[in-house]
Amino acid sequence: MRKNRLVKMTVAIVALAALVTGGYIYKDAIQSRIARTVAVVSGQEIKPLLDSESRYIRQIVAKDNSTSRTIMWQSDSSEPDAVIEYRLVGSDDIKTLSATDTAFTDDGSTTYIHEGTITDLTPDTKYEYRVGYSTDRRSDWYSLETAGAGEYEVLIYPDSQSGDYSGWEQVVKNSADRNPNAALYISMGDLVDNGEQAYQWRTWLDSIKPLSARIPLAPTLGNHEMYTLDWKMREPRAYLSYFDVPNNGNATFNRRYYSYDYGDVHYVVLDTQLYESTHEDNHDTHHPDLYDVQVQWLRQDLASNTKKWTVVLMHRDPFQYAVDRPGASRAAGFDEEGVLFMPIFDEFHVDLVLSAHLHSYRNRGHVRNFDRDASGPLYILTGIAGDARRPKWKQHPLDVYVIPDREVSNYMTMTVTPNRLVVRAFLADGTQVDESVIEK
Repeated sequence: MRKNRLVKMTVAIVALAALVTGGYIYKDAIQSRIARTVAVVSGQEIKPLLDSESRYIRQIVAKDNSTSRTIMWQSDSSEPDAVIEYRLVGSDDIKTLSATDTAFTDDGSTTYIHEGTITDLTPDTKYEYRVGYSTDRRSDWYSLETAGAGEYEVLIYPDSQSGDYSGWEQVVKNSADRNPNAALYISMGDLVDNGEQAYQWRTWLDSIKPLSARIPLAPTLGNHEMYTLDWKMREPRAYLSYFDVPNNGNATFNRRYYSYDYGDVHYVVLDTQLYESTHEDNHDTHHPDLYDVQVQWLRQDLASNTKKWTVVLMHRDPFQYAVDRPGASRAAGFDEEGVLFMPIFDEFHVDLVLSAHLHSYRNRGHVRNFDRDASGPLYILTGIAGDARRPKWKQHPLDVYVIPDREVSNYMTMTVTPNRLVVRAFLADGTQVDESVIEK
């Protein structure tokens, strides 16, 4: 009886503290403290993790998502005995995987990153997992479903870089609510505005909570991930630390580009940051051979692909838009990335190419040999999901559809079926503005 009264008193005191502090920012921390206190006082065998021990729990795509999945999370202090536990839904047979405990310091802030890749899963099967430390501290259970051969849906987000990430956070929340059965989600690069600024990464990782623990993320490296606080260039240290994507690219450019399979789709994620990699302000290693090395890898990767569908994700857009203003003039056409990569896409019969960077949604239709051709890949510039706006670009001769209001954010979905890819674009409020169908 005394223990029950003590539990109730503890909960009341902590709840009162929540009212006094009052801020939304403390809600998760206070709730986790309440749960831990109740568990300790009541003598529970397994005690929940504090918010400071289980930040940003997230799934990351593995090379083969039918049998593998990467789990990551962070803590404020070192936890060398970090573990991932997983089981079939409905089963009591729990398997345990040791996780890393790696300190990462950037912008004067240190976080401890924990990750592990589960590799013994069965295709098209529902699992659940949790993370923890020691023998008695664990998170809640989260769902984990492996890829199968059937239909699935993907959420696709353009550049989310922002000054105020509240708009981006709302796009994620609303699109997640509208697509509760999405199997994975994709970020097209420029996740943050400044790749060294720690608070932006904390805000971004917090904003993806509606998706992060239950379905995997496939991130794309953008140029803003390579900026220092004084807007010079460096290696994308934070991006590479926070997202342990498959390391099946070249060792020199470890995880800056990669590929993965989900169902009957082979996804290729390119690194289009040659300018940032060779810029004189780059504080790390210069990489003038980035594209030469990547092209060799890309050809090998596409040649070994056995999946029916091939989708390419690249941050910089392969199309070049006309500029006509004092001191600057250029014609519409194709930029360096387009000239280099588009013939390879043609050669290996890529089905869909998604790009970003220019902050404007544009559907270019099917293009082969740099001209309109129904047999070529479908090219879509994915738009903008954050609050950074770019100049209004002129119409490109190959543009099929251009979003009319450049001040409105958007997101996309892709539905994968055995014989069709259906790609749709939506405004932030859920209004559909475009749709394309690829059949094969």
